[in-house]
Amino acid sequence: MNMKYLIALFLFAASYSCNTPDKSSIEKWKDEIVDTEQSFTQMAADSGLQKAFLHFAAEDAVLMRNNNLVIGKKAIAERFKNQSTASNEASLTWEPDFVDVSESGDLGYTYGSYTYSYMDSSGSKIENKGIFHTVWKRQTDGNWLFVWD
Repeated sequence: MNMKYLIALFLFAASYSCNTPDKSSIEKWKDEIVDTEQSFTQMAADSGLQKAFLHFAAEDAVLMRNNNLVIGKKAIAERFKNQSTASNEASLTWEPDFVDVSESGDLGYTYGSYTYSYMDSSGSKIENKGIFHTVWKRQTDGNWLFVWD
């Protein structure tokens, strides 16, 4: 076999193995995203939906609500400010059923079930259940913020 061919093959294999993360890195990133989801949920319960969503939103985050896009952190803040239910009367709980992350470790996503509850104007508790899907992006400081919810 040609020596140049063997050297090229070796260099390709070496560079490929350097660029492919091991399973432990991917699992670590998945765990980081799950931990971020849990912190997000806890902050929503403790401090209210608005504070939690704004804390975990990237500047260019997008929410899709009622078939409408809310684009950017400022628009998200305005949407919460104009919501009809007070944050202390509403609760949102969720837990990811699935998480995955890119091999580069810069993007990940989760999905699972959520329950949104609030009191209507007559004092009756309204409960909506559904499925969520969140896209997470690792920031330059290493933290995960959502870019799509």
